[in-house]
Amino acid sequence: MTSPGHTPALEAALREYQARWPAEAASVALFLELLGDASDPFLRQRLAGHFTASAWLVSADGRRALLSHHRKLGRWLQPGGHADGDRDLAAVALREAREETGVAGLALQAPGRIFDLDRHWIPARPGEPGHWHYDVRYVVRAGGDERFVVSAESHDLGWRPVAALAADPELDPSLRRLAGKWLAGAG
Repeated sequence: MTSPGHTPALEAALREYQARWPAEAASVALFLELLGDASDPFLRQRLAGHFTASAWLVSADGRRALLSHHRKLGRWLQPGGHADGDRDLAAVALREAREETGVAGLALQAPGRIFDLDRHWIPARPGEPGHWHYDVRYVVRAGGDERFVVSAESHDLGWRPVAALAADPELDPSLRRLAGKWLAGAG
């Protein structure tokens, strides 16, 4: 019998990611462990940790990334959010990018291929204890219209040059890693 979270496509994508990024094997093992957990890791109610998905949202020319100044966390981050039971994390990443940015014509690049993994701690807030997010990240590309709409989840949005993101020591380390992977041609 398989666990409630078992998703063969996600397991295969995680293993393919590990083959591309062998130095991240320990991180991949944590994601695979969560995937095999007896409770449903796609639900945010699983407070020991749960899957989230986010978008490395790049401009049509690939030179800029759209970031959100996250309202709750007060940091510049990529668009993303909770799976809320959806086991297709690539679809979650695309949905979150659309909802949080309002950019028209967004499309997944290599839909089943994971671009990055990041396990990060979410601090406690009123009514919600601290917990782990197991964020699975996908490349989402903008079309010709890059106009955005700031949603209730953000203080602001902004297109930033990827090279500047990779070099910004003040930026979240996982964003610098995303930018570095993109500049190295991993996308």
